[in-house]
Amino acid sequence: MKKDQLLTRRRALIAGAAALGAAGTAGALALGGGEEPVRRTPAPAPAAGPKPHSAPASSAYRLQPLTGYGGPPRAAPAKLPVRHEPFLRMPGRGRTIVLTFDDGPDPRYTPHILDTLAEYEVRATFFVCGEMADWNRDLLSRMADEGHVVGNHTWSHPLLTRLRRSKIRSEMERTSDVIEKAYGERPQWFRAPYGAWNRAAFQLGAELGMEPLAWTVDTLDWTTPGTRSIVHRVEDGAAPGVVVLSHDAGGNRSQTVRALRTWLPHLLDSGYHITVPRRRHA
Repeated sequence: MKKDQLLTRRRALIAGAAALGAAGTAGALALGGGEEPVRRTPAPAPAAGPKPHSAPASSAYRLQPLTGYGGPPRAAPAKLPVRHEPFLRMPGRGRTIVLTFDDGPDPRYTPHILDTLAEYEVRATFFVCGEMADWNRDLLSRMADEGHVVGNHTWSHPLLTRLRRSKIRSEMERTSDVIEKAYGERPQWFRAPYGAWNRAAFQLGAELGMEPLAWTVDTLDWTTPGTRSIVHRVEDGAAPGVVVLSHDAGGNRSQTVRALRTWLPHLLDSGYHITVPRRRHA
């Protein structure tokens, strides 16, 4: 290759590098780095019609507030197997008894029951009706503070076997909502009014994260048989793992209140331990 041809090629390379440097300088000035504004050729007018939607930068998208955001979503209840019958007994070590009260809370009787349980440092399970709990949320708060378990006993204590599936769900969900607001967490146990269970009750209870619990010993206190009769029923039926059914609402429960003050210390002195139901499925 001749000398003049080499010089011509070198000059072309130098000119190209200079052009690239000038373009970089112009870009820097366009970002505000220079003292004089950079004049750019105006872009052609867009064509008629709707403008295409361009995706925002990822960081900008993450920083945009979410419309109607009300905090983290509530965790879905744990999936439980659908049972075909309720629990009648609770397994445990030693001479343990599960004490349950239905239909409350009632400000005339529930506080006295809570006082007796507190005196003997005993925890019980209260299956509450939503319409009662809604008017007595302070009592559910006290139950939470004193370590008692609160279960779902429907909203209005209906006979579930005569209700449509949608109505049963409403009875359960409304009650669970009230319990969560007053007690601090959603119930893990459910009891059908009158002990009338059906397939829909078992299925919906499991969907809502609740286990079905019935009873072993019925005090029949709802018939107001007399304080002594209630005491005898509990003491005669006492055995490891039994679930005792009493009521703290739904009528005059003064006999229940008096009976508890008698049979509770007797069973404790006999070596029984009053406990609350334990979930088999976490």
